[in-house]
Amino acid sequence: MIAKPYQKILQNKLHHTRYLLLILVVASLQLLRQVKLEVLAEALPLPILFESRRKKLRRFLRIKQFNIETIWFPCVSALVEEMFNPNDRIYLAIDRTSWGVINILMVSVIYDHRAWPIYWELLDKKGSSNFDEQTAVLAKSLGLLSNYSVVVLGDREFCSPKLGNWLSFEGAYFCLRQKNNTLVWQDTEVARELKDYGVKPGVKLFINDCHVTKQKGFGTFNIACKWKRTYQGFKTKEPWYILTNFDDVEPAIVAYQRRFSIEEMFRDFKSGGYSLEGSKLSGEYLSKLMIIVAIAYTSAILQGRHIKRMGIQKYVVRPETQSSGQRQHSAFYVGLHQHSWLFLRGLCQKIVDELLEINRRWLNYYKKGERAIEFALCTL
Repeated sequence: MIAKPYQKILQNKLHHTRYLLLILVVASLQLLRQVKLEVLAEALPLPILFESRRKKLRRFLRIKQFNIETIWFPCVSALVEEMFNPNDRIYLAIDRTSWGVINILMVSVIYDHRAWPIYWELLDKKGSSNFDEQTAVLAKSLGLLSNYSVVVLGDREFCSPKLGNWLSFEGAYFCLRQKNNTLVWQDTEVARELKDYGVKPGVKLFINDCHVTKQKGFGTFNIACKWKRTYQGFKTKEPWYILTNFDDVEPAIVAYQRRFSIEEMFRDFKSGGYSLEGSKLSGEYLSKLMIIVAIAYTSAILQGRHIKRMGIQKYVVRPETQSSGQRQHSAFYVGLHQHSWLFLRGLCQKIVDELLEINRRWLNYYKKGERAIEFALCTL
């Protein structure tokens, strides 16, 4: 279902019948983990013909006011208030993902080893984004976070010192990974490529107040360099060179490491979660479908977060062990899987009651489970 912080917002923004339909679509999406319209139409619990359900979904995606600024931005503001305190620092990752002819540029908030999207644009081309496209999505995102300290993280597609200069002007911190052949120099030095600084595994280096590339007019930047021996259990092949306005190497490296949480989000959106690449939609239809996915995704995160806080996640998913090799279940994973448990519990209520009546000796354990179900239902 839709997370509680969103409910009043969406009720105010949508006609009541459209709001109710959105609830049904999100509920179907959480159970099926498929965004293909035909699949959603098959499950949509409306007593009308299949083709009528499919057309109803298509008409919903044509609603003019169902857009990022009108629907999703107010939800983002509510989500930020729910997850962050006024003095917190917020980390944003800018990245691009593509499949087939679809090319999406997205800005996301990093939170609890995951990310969730603030704003995105579908690029009408293949390949990398340019400065104008990057600043367009960042400007929209930074505008929603004007009361917070923000750090923008980007990989080598976003290495431009022009972008770093723009972010400084906007009052944001930044950590932008550079290519190893990037030219840098300080006022008393000859320009040389970053790879010529001789950074080796386990070594870190901080180059402060240096010029980057031979283009003029951008001022000076800092470069944090570090070659981690291993990262997430794997040997790293080369150093990180991070263009930044932080004053020390360690804060820049620690901040940049957070960027990899966006890869988890893309996996959740695609084959590891909602199978977005199987939607076969494009353009405006796809962008509006992504609003529904964003609502479902962050709702699962919020609901999973509450379940973990209440200590009842062992009823929803496999218990975590203390072994260091096992990844902890994310809030998204817990929140998503609770829907299957609760849905089947409601669907098979009579059978469950009969089993409980037969196995009376386990009644105390069943009662604990029933209380866990009541708590889980409170998150929906």
